[in-house]
Amino acid sequence: MGRAILLSGATGLVGGSVQAVLEAGGHTVHALTRRPDRLARRATLEPVGWDGLAAPAEAIAGTRAVVHLSGEPIFGGLATAARRERIHASRIQSTRSLVAAMASAPESERPSTLVCASAVGYYGDRGEETLDESATPGQGFLADLCVAWEEEARRAEPLGVRVVSLRFGVVLSSRGGALSALGPLFRLGLGGRVGHGRQWFPWIHLDDATGIVLRALDDESWSGAFNAVAPGAVRNAEFTRVLARVVGRPAWFPVPAFALRTALGELSGELLGSRHVVPARAAAAAYGFARPSLDRALEAELAR
Repeated sequence: MGRAILLSGATGLVGGSVQAVLEAGGHTVHALTRRPDRLARRATLEPVGWDGLAAPAEAIAGTRAVVHLSGEPIFGGLATAARRERIHASRIQSTRSLVAAMASAPESERPSTLVCASAVGYYGDRGEETLDESATPGQGFLADLCVAWEEEARRAEPLGVRVVSLRFGVVLSSRGGALSALGPLFRLGLGGRVGHGRQWFPWIHLDDATGIVLRALDDESWSGAFNAVAPGAVRNAEFTRVLARVVGRPAWFPVPAFALRTALGELSGELLGSRHVVPARAAAAAYGFARPSLDRALEAELAR
């Protein structure tokens, strides 16, 4: 029997995929969105308008789980004070608002599960260190943001809510995200490694990003932080080489570190830094990755 699930980020890359699978499985999705007009109302989908920060308390009513995937894009220009504030508020304030809505609901009507996004930026720049979920947080804007984000989500635990924080790597799909921008550049022969290319590049295919969200929803043994990354860790130069091979073009134009620092300011460290993140808890829970190999993941999305 289907459940009613509250989903934020339903118009995003991962959220849209999660929404489609949930509806196909007979669940009713209450989709929090700033653009309810973009989602056609139907029997299994109920668009719920919000401003991206404050969830209406009534949105919780009748739902059995909450999946929170929305947030201001990290890489959308210089890291001005205003942008940093929007990035922070879209994650911290929104999560705080959702937990407050849960707290205000009668205990018998309270959702039993909160699956909340986080990111591998939690670990900061760690060089060659292998990072499973037990690793300490790193330093920097995104590391501090992820720590605060996960803390806000955990505030639901005293309410009797099972909380899962998913530390996503770069999600690969031709439908959006980094790959939709990189694919055309590489096809023109304009691609290349970022900086020196030796930094570890944590990634996950959209099918597995979706699958891990669904497993976190369904498996009551899952709680706490999980690294949502593929087991086939690669360095940036290897990612570049494989992507160039898949599209059949050379990759002769490395992106210099100084150019990224000029374009992104302090956020450039999120691309230049190294994070050798491994999905230890997902592997221990016998999650079966659909796309564990970078070659196969990129071929599924970009091969002609």
